[in-house]
Amino acid sequence: MALIYEKKNHVATITLNRPEAHNAIDPQTVVELVDAWQDFSRDPQMRCAILTGAGEKSFCAGADLGKLIPLWTGARQPETDADRQVQANPMLAQKALLRDFTLAKPVIAAINGNAVGGGFEILYSTDIRVAAQGARFGLQEVRWSIVPAGGSTVHLTRQIPYARAMEMLLTGELIDAGQALADGFLNRVVPGERVMETAQRYAGIIANNGPLAVAAVKQAVRENSGKDVEAALAREMELAIPVFLSKDAQEGPRAFKQKREPVFTGE
Repeated sequence: MALIYEKKNHVATITLNRPEAHNAIDPQTVVELVDAWQDFSRDPQMRCAILTGAGEKSFCAGADLGKLIPLWTGARQPETDADRQVQANPMLAQKALLRDFTLAKPVIAAINGNAVGGGFEILYSTDIRVAAQGARFGLQEVRWSIVPAGGSTVHLTRQIPYARAMEMLLTGELIDAGQALADGFLNRVVPGERVMETAQRYAGIIANNGPLAVAAVKQAVRENSGKDVEAALAREMELAIPVFLSKDAQEGPRAFKQKREPVFTGE
Protein backbone atom coordinates (compact mmCIF):
# COMPACT_ATOMS: atom_id res chain seq x y z
CA MET A 1 0.00 0.00 0.00
CA ALA A 2 1.22 3.46 -0.89
CA LEU A 3 -0.78 4.81 2.04
CA ILE A 4 -1.79 3.56 5.49
CA TYR A 5 -5.13 4.96 6.67
CA GLU A 6 -6.22 4.25 10.24
CA LYS A 7 -9.07 5.56 12.40
CA LYS A 8 -9.22 5.40 16.19
CA ASN A 9 -10.77 7.49 18.97
CA HIS A 10 -12.07 10.18 16.59
CA VAL A 11 -8.58 10.60 15.06
CA ALA A 12 -7.58 9.54 11.54
CA THR A 13 -3.91 8.79 10.89
CA ILE A 14 -2.69 9.03 7.31
CA THR A 15 0.80 7.66 6.67
CA LEU A 16 2.62 8.08 3.38
CA ASN A 17 4.06 4.61 2.94
CA ARG A 18 6.85 4.66 0.36
CA PRO A 19 9.95 5.01 2.56
CA GLU A 20 12.15 3.40 -0.11
CA ALA A 21 11.24 6.37 -2.38
CA HIS A 22 11.38 9.00 0.39
CA ASN A 23 7.57 8.88 0.47
CA ALA A 24 7.42 10.61 -2.91
CA ILE A 25 3.94 11.00 -4.37
CA ASP A 26 3.30 8.56 -7.21
CA PRO A 27 -0.06 8.03 -8.99
CA GLN A 28 -1.16 5.32 -6.55
CA THR A 29 -0.44 7.62 -3.60
CA VAL A 30 -2.46 10.38 -5.28
CA VAL A 31 -5.52 8.17 -5.64
CA GLU A 32 -5.26 6.75 -2.13
CA LEU A 33 -4.70 10.20 -0.59
CA VAL A 34 -7.79 11.63 -2.28
CA ASP A 35 -9.85 8.68 -1.04
CA ALA A 36 -8.51 9.12 2.50
CA TRP A 37 -9.20 12.88 2.61
CA GLN A 38 -12.71 12.34 1.32
CA ASP A 39 -13.43 9.60 3.85
CA PHE A 40 -12.00 11.70 6.71
CA SER A 41 -14.06 14.70 5.64
CA ARG A 42 -17.31 12.74 5.43
CA ASP A 43 -16.99 10.55 8.53
CA PRO A 44 -18.83 12.29 11.39
CA GLN A 45 -16.83 10.26 13.92
CA MET A 46 -13.52 11.69 12.73
CA ARG A 47 -12.63 15.00 14.40
CA CYS A 48 -8.92 15.41 13.65
CA ALA A 49 -6.29 13.89 11.36
CA ILE A 50 -2.56 13.26 11.67
CA LEU A 51 -0.51 13.25 8.47
CA THR A 52 2.93 11.62 8.62
CA GLY A 53 5.43 9.58 6.62
CA ALA A 54 6.86 6.12 7.05
CA GLY A 55 10.51 5.73 8.04
CA GLU A 56 12.92 8.12 9.71
CA LYS A 57 14.45 10.08 6.81
CA SER A 58 11.63 11.62 4.80
CA PHE A 59 8.18 12.99 5.47
CA CYS A 60 7.63 13.47 1.76
CA ALA A 61 9.97 14.27 -1.14
CA GLY A 62 7.17 15.70 -3.27
CA ALA A 63 6.08 14.42 -6.66
CA ASP A 64 7.73 11.23 -7.91
CA LEU A 65 9.78 12.53 -10.85
CA GLY A 66 9.95 9.10 -12.43
CA LYS A 67 6.33 8.03 -12.14
CA LEU A 68 4.05 11.06 -11.70
CA ILE A 69 5.49 13.96 -13.69
CA PRO A 70 6.16 11.89 -16.87
CA LEU A 71 2.45 11.03 -17.07
CA TRP A 72 1.62 14.71 -17.44
CA THR A 73 4.36 15.41 -19.97
CA GLY A 74 3.56 12.32 -22.04
CA ALA A 75 7.00 10.82 -21.46
CA ARG A 76 5.40 7.76 -19.84
CA GLN A 77 2.30 5.87 -20.88
CA PRO A 78 -0.20 4.78 -18.19
CA GLU A 79 0.26 1.24 -16.95
CA THR A 80 -2.15 1.04 -13.99
CA ASP A 81 -5.63 2.26 -13.16
CA ALA A 82 -4.10 4.92 -10.90
CA ASP A 83 -1.90 6.06 -13.81
CA ARG A 84 -4.95 6.43 -16.00
CA GLN A 85 -6.89 8.39 -13.37
CA VAL A 86 -4.03 10.82 -12.81
CA GLN A 87 -3.36 11.29 -16.51
CA ALA A 88 -7.06 11.92 -17.21
CA ASN A 89 -7.29 14.43 -14.36
CA PRO A 90 -3.98 16.21 -13.62
CA MET A 91 -5.68 18.28 -10.88
CA LEU A 92 -6.25 15.10 -8.88
CA ALA A 93 -2.72 15.49 -7.48
CA GLN A 94 -3.52 19.03 -6.32
CA LYS A 95 -6.53 17.63 -4.49
CA ALA A 96 -4.36 14.97 -2.86
CA LEU A 97 -1.92 17.65 -1.68
CA LEU A 98 -4.86 19.73 -0.33
CA ARG A 99 -4.26 22.62 -2.72
CA ASP A 100 -7.78 22.26 -4.07
CA PHE A 101 -9.47 20.35 -1.26
CA THR A 102 -10.92 22.28 1.67
CA LEU A 103 -11.13 20.43 4.98
CA ALA A 104 -13.37 21.67 7.78
CA LYS A 105 -11.53 19.52 10.32
CA PRO A 106 -8.04 20.12 11.75
CA VAL A 107 -5.00 18.33 10.39
CA ILE A 108 -1.80 17.86 12.39
CA ALA A 109 1.45 17.25 10.54
CA ALA A 110 3.84 14.80 12.22
CA ILE A 111 6.90 15.61 10.14
CA ASN A 112 9.24 12.66 10.67
CA GLY A 113 11.85 13.80 8.13
CA ASN A 114 12.54 16.02 5.15
CA ALA A 115 9.60 17.82 3.53
CA VAL A 116 10.51 19.05 0.05
CA GLY A 117 8.57 20.31 -2.97
CA GLY A 118 5.00 19.00 -2.84
CA GLY A 119 5.86 17.41 0.50
CA PHE A 120 6.45 20.91 1.83
CA GLU A 121 3.45 22.42 0.05
CA ILE A 122 0.95 20.03 1.62
CA LEU A 123 1.95 21.45 4.99
CA TYR A 124 0.30 24.79 4.13
CA SER A 125 -3.08 23.14 4.66
CA THR A 126 -2.19 21.59 8.02
CA ASP A 127 -3.03 23.43 11.22
CA ILE A 128 -0.47 22.25 13.76
CA ARG A 129 3.02 21.06 12.77
CA VAL A 130 5.44 18.93 14.79
CA ALA A 131 8.82 18.17 13.24
CA ALA A 132 11.79 15.94 13.98
CA GLN A 133 14.99 17.77 14.88
CA GLY A 134 16.82 16.61 11.76
CA ALA A 135 14.06 17.50 9.27
CA ARG A 136 14.74 19.92 6.44
CA PHE A 137 12.26 21.95 4.43
CA GLY A 138 12.19 23.70 1.09
CA LEU A 139 11.13 24.25 -2.48
CA GLN A 140 13.80 23.40 -5.04
CA GLU A 141 11.62 23.80 -8.13
CA VAL A 142 13.34 26.93 -9.46
CA ARG A 143 16.60 24.99 -9.66
CA TRP A 144 14.98 22.87 -12.38
CA SER A 145 13.13 25.84 -14.01
CA ILE A 146 9.78 24.79 -12.55
CA VAL A 147 7.30 26.99 -10.67
CA PRO A 148 6.26 25.64 -7.23
CA ALA A 149 2.59 25.83 -8.15
CA GLY A 150 1.21 23.77 -5.31
CA GLY A 151 0.17 26.97 -3.57
CA SER A 152 3.64 28.21 -2.60
CA THR A 153 3.47 31.65 -4.22
CA VAL A 154 0.14 32.22 -2.45
CA HIS A 155 0.49 30.60 0.95
CA LEU A 156 4.15 30.81 1.97
CA THR A 157 4.27 34.61 2.27
CA ARG A 158 1.12 34.41 4.42
CA GLN A 159 2.59 31.85 6.79
CA ILE A 160 6.13 33.14 7.32
CA PRO A 161 7.72 36.60 6.93
CA TYR A 162 7.90 37.87 3.34
CA ALA A 163 11.68 38.10 3.08
CA ARG A 164 12.19 34.60 4.45
CA ALA A 165 9.53 33.19 2.11
CA MET A 166 11.09 34.87 -0.93
CA GLU A 167 14.51 33.55 0.02
CA MET A 168 13.14 30.02 -0.02
CA LEU A 169 11.15 30.51 -3.22
CA LEU A 170 13.93 32.19 -5.22
CA THR A 171 17.03 30.28 -4.08
CA GLY A 172 15.64 26.76 -3.78
CA GLU A 173 17.80 26.24 -0.70
CA LEU A 174 16.58 24.05 2.15
CA ILE A 175 16.20 25.22 5.74
CA ASP A 176 16.48 23.14 8.90
CA ALA A 177 13.77 22.54 11.49
CA GLY A 178 15.23 25.15 13.83
CA GLN A 179 14.91 27.86 11.19
CA ALA A 180 11.38 26.73 10.27
CA LEU A 181 10.45 26.97 13.95
CA ALA A 182 12.00 30.44 14.25
CA ASP A 183 10.07 31.53 11.15
CA GLY A 184 6.82 30.44 12.79
CA PHE A 185 6.17 27.65 10.29
CA LEU A 186 6.32 24.94 12.98
CA ASN A 187 4.73 24.57 16.41
CA ARG A 188 7.27 22.17 17.91
CA VAL A 189 10.61 20.56 17.09
CA VAL A 190 11.25 17.35 19.02
CA PRO A 191 13.51 14.29 18.82
CA GLY A 192 12.43 11.99 15.99
CA GLU A 193 11.12 9.31 18.32
CA ARG A 194 8.74 11.82 19.93
CA VAL A 195 7.15 13.24 16.78
CA MET A 196 4.11 10.94 16.69
CA GLU A 197 3.69 11.04 20.45
CA THR A 198 3.55 14.84 20.36
CA ALA A 199 1.20 14.91 17.38
CA GLN A 200 -1.09 12.39 19.05
CA ARG A 201 -1.21 14.54 22.17
CA TYR A 202 -2.42 17.51 20.12
CA ALA A 203 -4.91 15.30 18.27
CA GLY A 204 -6.31 13.88 21.50
CA ILE A 205 -6.89 17.34 22.93
CA ILE A 206 -8.61 18.57 19.77
CA ALA A 207 -10.73 15.41 19.41
CA ASN A 208 -12.05 15.93 22.95
CA ASN A 209 -13.12 19.51 22.20
CA GLY A 210 -16.51 20.39 20.76
CA PRO A 211 -16.35 19.33 17.09
CA LEU A 212 -18.82 22.00 15.97
CA ALA A 213 -16.81 24.72 17.69
CA VAL A 214 -13.52 23.40 16.29
CA ALA A 215 -14.91 23.29 12.75
CA ALA A 216 -16.37 26.80 13.07
CA VAL A 217 -13.06 28.18 14.34
CA LYS A 218 -11.16 26.68 11.40
CA GLN A 219 -13.73 27.90 8.90
CA ALA A 220 -13.76 31.40 10.37
CA VAL A 221 -9.97 31.69 10.26
CA ARG A 222 -9.83 30.37 6.68
CA GLU A 223 -12.65 32.54 5.33
CA ASN A 224 -11.68 35.73 7.14
CA SER A 225 -8.06 35.81 6.06
CA GLY A 226 -7.59 39.01 4.09
CA LYS A 227 -11.06 40.41 4.78
CA ASP A 228 -11.52 43.84 6.30
CA VAL A 229 -12.20 43.73 10.05
CA GLU A 230 -15.88 44.66 9.91
CA ALA A 231 -16.74 41.98 7.35
CA ALA A 232 -14.61 39.40 9.17
CA LEU A 233 -16.32 40.05 12.51
CA ALA A 234 -19.73 39.74 10.88
CA ARG A 235 -18.79 36.39 9.33
CA GLU A 236 -17.34 35.18 12.62
CA MET A 237 -20.69 35.81 14.31
CA GLU A 238 -22.59 34.05 11.52
CA LEU A 239 -20.49 30.95 12.10
CA ALA A 240 -20.59 31.19 15.90
CA ILE A 241 -24.35 31.54 16.43
CA PRO A 242 -25.34 28.02 15.22
CA VAL A 243 -22.69 26.59 17.55
CA PHE A 244 -24.05 28.60 20.49
CA LEU A 245 -27.49 27.11 19.76
CA SER A 246 -26.27 23.50 19.55
CA LYS A 247 -26.72 20.68 22.05
CA ASP A 248 -22.96 20.53 22.45
CA ALA A 249 -22.95 24.15 23.64
CA GLN A 250 -25.38 23.12 26.37
CA GLU A 251 -23.33 20.04 27.26
CA GLY A 252 -20.04 21.92 27.64
CA PRO A 253 -21.07 24.33 30.44
CA ARG A 254 -23.18 21.60 32.08
CA ALA A 255 -20.17 19.27 32.24
CA PHE A 256 -18.03 22.08 33.63
CA LYS A 257 -20.58 22.76 36.37
CA GLN A 258 -20.83 19.06 37.20
CA LYS A 259 -17.03 18.71 37.29
CA ARG A 260 -16.88 16.00 34.60
CA GLU A 261 -15.60 15.61 31.07
CA PRO A 262 -18.11 16.71 28.42
CA VAL A 263 -19.53 14.20 25.99
CA PHE A 264 -19.88 15.95 22.63
CA THR A 265 -21.94 14.46 19.82
CA GLY A 266 -21.54 17.10 17.13
CA GLU A 267 -25.16 18.15 17.45
